[in-house]
Order: sequence, then structure tokens, then C-alpha cells
Amino acid sequence: MHPIASKALLLVLLIASPWMLVQGWIFVGAQDESISSMEACPEGSANCAHLGGNADYRMDVSSTFIDRSMEDIRSELTDYIAEYDCEILVEDASDSLYYVHFVERTPFWLFPDDVLVSIEQIDEDTVNIELHSQSRLGLGDMGVNPERLERIYNQLVG
Repeated sequence: MHPIASKALLLVLLIASPWMLVQGWIFVGAQDESISSMEACPEGSANCAHLGGNADYRMDVSSTFIDRSMEDIRSELTDYIAEYDCEILVEDASDSLYYVHFVERTPFWLFPDDVLVSIEQIDEDTVNIELHSQSRLGLGDMGVNPERLERIYNQLVG
């Protein structure tokens, strides 16, 4: 191999090594585990956000009641999951209740965050939602989880 090519390869490996180390840490320490019911944020957590269910945490949204049909809300949520290339781990639906647990990864570092959404049909044109987003690794989320829930909420509200 030419000396310049080997130096370039070494430089690329040096630059990429922190990212590769983080990916190894994520692979070992943040394996997928299905969550089949809504959770609450631990007290004092800096890597979690929750909206609804009388457990609001790090969120400033006034109402979790949305004047839209269950079908419309589920369609918007499906669009969100597809747009952000999320992986669904649990999905449970009945006539009046829908629950989904999916994983959304942060850009670049690809940290996995668990997102839980519960939608309860109140009547034909009204639902009540509960949203939860929590990072699997680290002590803080740099505001990612509240921002994500706000983004989901705004998409559901339409």
C-alpha cells in the first residue's frame, strides 16, 4: 500500500473510532426490550419526558384530548413512525384503545430511545393520548425527549 494511502486510511480510522466505540457501547448496553404498558418517568430524570395520564414530566402541553378520530390519529402516528424510520417493538389495538412501543434513534450517534404512545377513543371524534419518550443510555438527553414528544403531539393534533 502506498504510504499516502496508508496515512489516509489511518486518519479515517482515527476520526471514525469514537463513533465506532459508541456504536459498540450501544450494541452491548442498549439491547431492545419490549415494553407492553405505559411507563412513568423516574423522579428527577433528565433523560425522560412524559405527557398525559396525570404524569406530565418536562412537558408544557395544556391538553391531551384531541378532537380527531382514532383513525386519523393512528394514521398520523403511522406517518411519523415511517418518516423517522422507527422500529415498532409492541403494537396492541382494540376498538377503543391503541398502544405502540417503538424505537427512535438519534441522528449521527444512533442512540436508541423508547417511545410509548397510548391512544384512547373517547367518542367518535375525540381521543385522549399519552406519550412517553426515554433514552436507554446516559443520564441526560440534551432536550431530545421533550422535543420528540412535542413533535409527535403537533403531528397528531394536525
